[in-house]
Amino acid sequence: MAGKSVPISPLAPKTYPDLPDIDGVRFATAEAGIKYKGRTDVLLVLMDEGTEAAGVFTRSKCPSAAVDWCRENLAAAHVVAHGMPASRVSARALVVNSGNANAFTGMKGRETVKRTAAIAARAVGCRESEVFLASTGVIGEPLDAGKFETVLGDCAARAAGGPWLGAAKAIMTTDTFPKVATATARIGGVEVTINGMAKGAGMIAPDMATMLSFVFTDAPISGSALQALLSKAVKPSFNAVTVDSDTSTSDTLMLFATGAATSRGARRIEKPGDPALKAFARALDALLLDLAQQVVCDGEGARKFIEVTVAGATSARSARRIALSIANSPLVKTAIGGEDANWGRIVMAVGKAGEPADRDRLGIFFGPHRVAHQGERDPDYDEATVSAYMKNERIAVKVELGLGAAGDTVYTCDLTKAYIEINGDYRS
Repeated sequence: MAGKSVPISPLAPKTYPDLPDIDGVRFATAEAGIKYKGRTDVLLVLMDEGTEAAGVFTRSKCPSAAVDWCRENLAAAHVVAHGMPASRVSARALVVNSGNANAFTGMKGRETVKRTAAIAARAVGCRESEVFLASTGVIGEPLDAGKFETVLGDCAARAAGGPWLGAAKAIMTTDTFPKVATATARIGGVEVTINGMAKGAGMIAPDMATMLSFVFTDAPISGSALQALLSKAVKPSFNAVTVDSDTSTSDTLMLFATGAATSRGARRIEKPGDPALKAFARALDALLLDLAQQVVCDGEGARKFIEVTVAGATSARSARRIALSIANSPLVKTAIGGEDANWGRIVMAVGKAGEPADRDRLGIFFGPHRVAHQGERDPDYDEATVSAYMKNERIAVKVELGLGAAGDTVYTCDLTKAYIEINGDYRS
């Protein structure tokens, strides 16, 4: 929506955390004019030699050229790691652009990523295989690699440890606010830092991770351990959010560990099962959930943040499918957007999910208010009380199936006229 002013989401954070520098990470942004005018649209991140990486990517059968590039580099790095010292496998640069997804661009797209990686490698002084790429924006439009030629050298020359908020702004498309988070944890008594950023507002139904999200830490953790942590952490966070049920071609979540905390006495962690990783894993889980929920809060046109919990399911998989059936229902989302306590639409979404459910055991709650019980309206239901609750910016929907002990929670937003306006005008 170049040139059009979009109001900041009412669900945006009122304040932003102060993200500290991460030892071994520097970055800079630039205006390359890829699509947007008068704003930054390229981010270059430089990482010290020895930085290791992990990633999860879209399961779309039509992935972007950048996704293919990252997958290949990660796979090659992990193969090399089995036969070489870990210090010889590193991620040295990350290039992210907004405004053009470089997806569905055929051979031109593949040539663009190769040329972009070569430009970045020259600017940073590393191998092309140590460069990771991500692109977000319009699908089907060729991306001119020459845009990077004009800015990456300068970015490398002036890269610094902050500000992180500026980096997050450079990767935005229809986002109305930048998304950042920070956390700390202890590994063997030594404090390490985790910083993250994300972008995303529409085409949000991750089937792996998220739109774009990049997380950095100074913890000394091997690539294989990072990968195990990340693959597990996405399920209750980025894989538990949806705005519109559409999975992007470009979804990329990457985690980079510089290992710089070894200079402060932190022990290097090689295996994901190492007990010393427990605190780090908890901090990473919380940070990813924070970022994922910020994405939902910036859902295109969103006015309500909605938490959907399913309990009493026969399995966790069944609970997730029912929760997503509710969260992705246009009828549920528009009802909540209209502040209508229409619990009949929840019944509909449960019934259509194709998972075990018993009408006569079903219980439905809006916040603390039970509105349906054992197959009919709750005898204590009060329309005025529940309608007043529906005016809140944050709405909790809970479904009790009464069939088992499994449950799950997903996060979504309401569906408003603004979503149609934003997406109807997206390429204009």
